Amino acid sequence: MKAGCYSNRELSWLKFNGRVLEEAADGSVPLCERLSFASIFQNNLDEFFMVRVGTLHDQMLFSPNLRENKTKLNAEEQIAAILAESRELCRKKDEIYFELMKELQEKGGVELIDFARLSEEEAGYLEEYFNTEIRPLISPQVVGKRQPFPFLKNREIYAIVDLDSKGSGKIGIIPCNNGLFDRLIRLRTDSNRFMLVEELILHFVPQIFDHYKVRSKSLLRVVRNADLETGEENILDEAAKEEHEPDYREAMVELLKRRKKLCAVRAELSRSINDEVVEKLCEHLDLRREQVFYTESPLDLSFVFPLQDCLRTKPELFYEKRVPQKSAMIKDDAPMMEQIAKKDILLSYPYESIQPFLRLLNEAAGDPEVVSVKMTLYRVARYSKVVEALIKAAENGKEVVVLVELRARFDEENNIEWSRRLEEAGCRIIYGLDGLKVHSKLCLITRKTKKKIQYITQIGTGNYNEKTSTLYTDYSLMTASTDIGLEALMVFNALSLGELCEPTKHLMVAPNGLQQGVLRQMDEEIEAVKKGGRGYIGAKLNSLTDKVLIDKLIEASQAGVKIELVVRGICCLNPGIKGFTDNITIVSIVGRFLEHARIYIFGAGKRQQLYISSADFMTRNTTRRIEVAVQVESDVLRRRISQMFGKMLADNVKGRLMKSDGTYIRRQPRKNPVNSQEFFYEQAYCAAEAAEKERQAKAAGKKQAGKAGKQAEKSEKQAGKAGKQTEKSEKQTEKAGKQPEKAGKR
Repeated sequence: MKAGCYSNRELSWLKFNGRVLEEAADGSVPLCERLSFASIFQNNLDEFFMVRVGTLHDQMLFSPNLRENKTKLNAEEQIAAILAESRELCRKKDEIYFELMKELQEKGGVELIDFARLSEEEAGYLEEYFNTEIRPLISPQVVGKRQPFPFLKNREIYAIVDLDSKGSGKIGIIPCNNGLFDRLIRLRTDSNRFMLVEELILHFVPQIFDHYKVRSKSLLRVVRNADLETGEENILDEAAKEEHEPDYREAMVELLKRRKKLCAVRAELSRSINDEVVEKLCEHLDLRREQVFYTESPLDLSFVFPLQDCLRTKPELFYEKRVPQKSAMIKDDAPMMEQIAKKDILLSYPYESIQPFLRLLNEAAGDPEVVSVKMTLYRVARYSKVVEALIKAAENGKEVVVLVELRARFDEENNIEWSRRLEEAGCRIIYGLDGLKVHSKLCLITRKTKKKIQYITQIGTGNYNEKTSTLYTDYSLMTASTDIGLEALMVFNALSLGELCEPTKHLMVAPNGLQQGVLRQMDEEIEAVKKGGRGYIGAKLNSLTDKVLIDKLIEASQAGVKIELVVRGICCLNPGIKGFTDNITIVSIVGRFLEHARIYIFGAGKRQQLYISSADFMTRNTTRRIEVAVQVESDVLRRRISQMFGKMLADNVKGRLMKSDGTYIRRQPRKNPVNSQEFFYEQAYCAAEAAEKERQAKAAGKKQAGKAGKQAEKSEKQAGKAGKQTEKSEKQTEKAGKQPEKAGKR
């Protein structure tokens, strides 16, 4: 049945996070990096509950009969499945965590301890530390008739205590991370033994609540809904209608304040505590008992990162250092715009550095012939060199138009601040369209020379963020194509007018042209097979959820089109189902770097058309966002991206193969292990080294030629000097010959 071709979006995402957890358990991964993966797993799960479970929670309340369009589960059924799967994943996480900490002590000499393993001297030191450094800064509270239950902040840790006073029970609560003291407490300056501050506070709660008997105690952490989208659009759209655009920005500020107070979707406890306390907790937080999790590992694993700093002298516990390399396509001694005018240039992050793009922006800021710079910003670095270049361009009198997407989830505050800075510098700020996020990665530089108007266009798959360009795999295409430049101008003009861009030839622009363009290309591959030819579809994506595109992929598979997909995260399509998805192969790569680039390939050989894009095959990307895909026209760049795609498909170290039941299996590398990310980095190092050698050889050649030229010039001068000397000698000889003649005449 065709229904077996689909997987539920939320459960598929949990499988992805399970693959992240597998990296924490993988003995071939260096120890400190495995700790990082455990922390990443936990952070991922938090954000999943904050966003996806939060959305389902709202749906369960307001649209309980609504069913998702693939597996037909309603919100309540999905939440029940999510809770069950999450509980199992958290159990595995606890097991992996304690194995990692044991190994950390053995290999690194670093230990996170509890009071059961303290010496008498250490216990005395911690008690003194608590009394002098911690107790004066904490604010305990007893919940009662006159003391209401306090608001528990999202993802912060609290000590919660079951208190007995004259036979009646009360609840004591203490915030454990108020930002006033360090979370990791070192036992001695020369020691690598640590204790978490929340464990220290919890241990001494009898001293804090000394008028009560402590019956049970635990640490508590609450995860709150962060999904504002249900009501945010109405609020933001109303703000956008106001006379002054900053009203929209201020409306976003207010929404962020509101997010902090949204309902709880999960609670975690570090220990068993009186059932009565749990009931009161659930009542106050409006949670069901199944939304309460018990965990044996610390409630927040982010402490592993400062812990790693103690181990920097042990390089074997970390990944081999990798540095983004200079692109072999780029020369240091020529302006970027001049080089792009000669050929299209592709940067592949993190293997190649983002510096050439930053160079391009700074050159544009200072070029007297550049009249405008237009750009879309979704997520940028906290100390963004990209934004600094745009500010510099505006201060130099260029027209700078920046579309800042304030709704980039969890980056809103950063974007709000940068939008203010850009505006103060004289940039024109746009906040996007009603109901549509602008997720495209598009930059257009316009130059006006005496001869013509020139466009330099950059289209990317990832954000303009210098930090993530070293951690995420992405592509950045820079081209001087007039056709692409004019179409990019159409996109910016439409955005400036608050309109949607109409379909174009070289760019596929969502929401009006991307899904339709992809469907058209897939239909051409189906038609090619019907005519007796070969049909091919390849794609690299973060997620695949768009049912319209999924159904077209199933149709193409049934027609005999070969389909190869690299999907890192959510994948709602199951491959290998007889009669439906027999011709589909799906690989997921989870490794050192976050796979983020999007590639679409249609056709093979001379028929091949290849795009890079900001858009996944997700309904939100194809129908509810402004996204841009660009056709790669250069044969050289097309071959390069195709070869990289092939290497990713062949990855048998970090690549997992998806089975027809939606599960994933690790491939077993035999004689030739292929780790695509490491392979691409080696390629980048080799290409950069070869380019540097070539540069040095040319420089040496020029130097040698210059030296030879100077030697020849010297020889010529010497020859000239010798010639003059000969001429002088001849004149002297001639003069000497005339002397006897003169004497005879006398």
